[in-house]
Amino acid sequence: MSMAKNWKDKMWIVSIVYFSLGFFNIIFAWLGMLCFIIPILMSVFGKEKNFCNGYCGRGQLFTLIGANRGISLNRELPAFLKSRWFRYGFLLFFMIMFLNMLFATWAVFAGNGSLNESVKLFWTFDLPWKWANRTGGKIPLWTVQFAYGFYSLMLTSLILGLMSMLVFRPRAWCVYCPMGTATQMICKIREGEGL
Repeated sequence: MSMAKNWKDKMWIVSIVYFSLGFFNIIFAWLGMLCFIIPILMSVFGKEKNFCNGYCGRGQLFTLIGANRGISLNRELPAFLKSRWFRYGFLLFFMIMFLNMLFATWAVFAGNGSLNESVKLFWTFDLPWKWANRTGGKIPLWTVQFAYGFYSLMLTSLILGLMSMLVFRPRAWCVYCPMGTATQMICKIREGEGL
């Protein structure tokens, strides 16, 4: 096995480290932007869905827990979860939630809003997360607000992925993952295919 293959197979560790760091210091949530930027850049510059297929630590984590540990029920996904309408609708919903998060960040930046030191699970439930704000007032509040919002988005998608892994196949989340849908859409546009 080549050295390149070895490190690629260990990307699941990155997911665990990311969520662990964000749990203790929310500012580390910014690192999750790499999970947005890298797949987009790879798909724009012709690497197709290489990120999803070979580098996504979250997908590897679901495989490790679900398949290798036998926790998944290994059922087929319902047809509606695989449908184009659901996948694009789910992507749109995630984009709206991302824009809402950016709006909250802008409000703090502009002085029209106050810092919300909580993680919002499933875009509904506020979990107090104040202990994770260890910035000591040295970092602008808007960057901290963005971190709370982004960590909320990432944690919610992790939980959705774990639930999908348990009930369906280990990488069921990958079928309707917003980033996977976005990169697939970019590849189709780049190749001149219809969506």
